[in-house]
Amino acid sequence: MDTTTLKQVRSAFALVSVALFAFGFTPACVATADGEEEYAGDEPWEGGEDEEGRGAQAEVGAAPNFQLPFPCGQAWLGQTRTNHSPQLAVDFNRSGDEGDTVVAAASGRVSRVENLGNTSYGRWIEINHGNGYTTRYAHLSSQSVYVGQQVLRGQKIGTVGNTGGSYGAHLHYEQRRNGYTQTVRFNGAAAHYWGYKTYTSNNCSSGGGDGGGDTSGGFSARVDTPSGVALTIRSGPGTGYKAIGSVADGARVTIRCQQVGSRVTGTFGTTTLWDKIGTGYVSDAYVYTGKDGRVAPDCP
Repeated sequence: MDTTTLKQVRSAFALVSVALFAFGFTPACVATADGEEEYAGDEPWEGGEDEEGRGAQAEVGAAPNFQLPFPCGQAWLGQTRTNHSPQLAVDFNRSGDEGDTVVAAASGRVSRVENLGNTSYGRWIEINHGNGYTTRYAHLSSQSVYVGQQVLRGQKIGTVGNTGGSYGAHLHYEQRRNGYTQTVRFNGAAAHYWGYKTYTSNNCSSGGGDGGGDTSGGFSARVDTPSGVALTIRSGPGTGYKAIGSVADGARVTIRCQQVGSRVTGTFGTTTLWDKIGTGYVSDAYVYTGKDGRVAPDCP
């Protein structure tokens, strides 16, 4: 296919994508003129090095407790379909998602950071979680990790994009065992096959980087107030609630949950979001999490 014809095909798929999205369908990986999805020919599901030795796979231990590859509390529409390549992958989408944060679904070491241009995965990342398990994150607009880097679950690794064989911004996500795609699982439950399902992220702990979770079941962050003054802890999510204590500037805190309350302007701008730490609440305007918006579920 010459360059002009290829551009015409891509333009046609772009128009179809817009129409599908208007009717509630999510963007996905682009198909070529002969109906094959545009992935590189050396990928394992099309044969190649990972196909060798199928009968002599390494012993694999228990799988990690994979979580959604998005920050805690976010809701994403996942799509699975029988003509996907590979079939067990999940495409994630939500309105205006290009540039949204993608996080590690489980802790591990970054094994690949690739850029295939306008074909296949485009910009993509693979994380090795040990015991034969890996995850892949494709069509990214940016990558913020490097090969060999140790990452923690919930740590930002890149942003949602529209690169490679894709029409419309979305995240193509896979879970693999010994190089072969597996049924995707989140928080111990299998993904929905086949069709659409909305998932809410429980990727709320074991994060890392500039602000991240901890193993005690919350999201670790840092208090940052002007002039080093202590931050007031209140009994509820607002300045009208009773002061029940304080936390020092620079202290690490664990955000258990978050709730909308009174509007506060502080170190990190203006927000109505309040973070529950211990038995009380502090304004998110003075708490550095390293992420935009919510990092924990709603408080009960």
